[in-house]
Amino acid sequence: MKKLYILACLFLIVQLSFSQTIYKTINSSKLGEQRELKIQLPRNYDQNTDKIYPVIIVLDGDYLFEPMAGNVDYYSYWDEIPETIVVGVNQVRSRHDDCSYDPKNFLPEKKGAQFFEFLGMELLPFIDNNYRTSRFTAIAGHDITSNFINYYLFKPNPLFKAYINLSPDLAPEMSNRIAQSLSKAEAPCWYYLATGSNDVPDLKKQVTAFDQQLAVIENKNLHYDFESFEAANHYTLIANAIPRALEHIFQTYKPISLEDYDKVIALEGSAFEYLLEKYSLIEGNFGIQKPVRINDYLAIGKALEYREQWDELEKLGELAQKQYPNMALANYYLARSYEANGRPKKAMKTYQSAYGKEEVAFITVDFMLKKADLIKQDFGY
Repeated sequence: MKKLYILACLFLIVQLSFSQTIYKTINSSKLGEQRELKIQLPRNYDQNTDKIYPVIIVLDGDYLFEPMAGNVDYYSYWDEIPETIVVGVNQVRSRHDDCSYDPKNFLPEKKGAQFFEFLGMELLPFIDNNYRTSRFTAIAGHDITSNFINYYLFKPNPLFKAYINLSPDLAPEMSNRIAQSLSKAEAPCWYYLATGSNDVPDLKKQVTAFDQQLAVIENKNLHYDFESFEAANHYTLIANAIPRALEHIFQTYKPISLEDYDKVIALEGSAFEYLLEKYSLIEGNFGIQKPVRINDYLAIGKALEYREQWDELEKLGELAQKQYPNMALANYYLARSYEANGRPKKAMKTYQSAYGKEEVAFITVDFMLKKADLIKQDFGY
């Protein structure tokens, strides 16, 4: 019995460490029917009760939800993108009706117009009311559902901030309308477009021409990316495109890379201000308040030391003291700045005060105490 209890506890712990997929049915007054949803919540969603999350709506949820949800879970596990709620809308029996448009003006009609209202007026409020969501919402579609997601661009203050277009089967006039909307976007908008070398020939030709229209748009609010994947067909391109789309959309969220570090070293301005701007963008773009990563502290700290910007290093230490008071991180940056600015006694005491704190990378207690001893020997304290 005791063994069974232990096994049950272990099973519960394992379950809590993985993302949760929930299957729900929503009643739609707009459609006059029920719709099936797949909802993936981030790992430890139930434990992190103060966190809010971006949302990705995935049309063609019958087959597109799993690759999207899997990539979101994997990338967010490594903190390359934020933890995100993924919502799949099943359409296996209704996708053509859902995406229907008027043959004269090429805008949603009948069931297509109802589905448009369902997503905006019923599904999104349902997700917002039942889950902890941030103000960032993306949407993804494939061929005809990819065409459909773009109708939201034509509304004032579009509901979605990011659009993942996988081999879109565009309605007539759609490419011109999208280009016009994106050129006038007044808020940040992420637009990803993909095809493959073995895509359906007509779609590949159409998408390639569409890219040429979008590539020349000059709008600082538009974050556009296009890719054509070698040897990928209409269906396999999805496996290539989804991770690339996530990387594109959440580029500003990623930890500081070696490439970023090289850019920071070459900056004319302050590396510390670069760090503050990065996290301000994360909050502004995705609605997420996030403490600076340890990785990013180490990268910026190294850059500030290399550039001998000691006053800025002191500011970095003060920020670390607020965010990670139990770590030796702040002690090192503060002490190093005091030492370089001719305040050896204060530097020595600050190095010593790291005793008993959590070590970070090269900033060990032994390292800090040795730094303090060297100052003591040099100045005879």
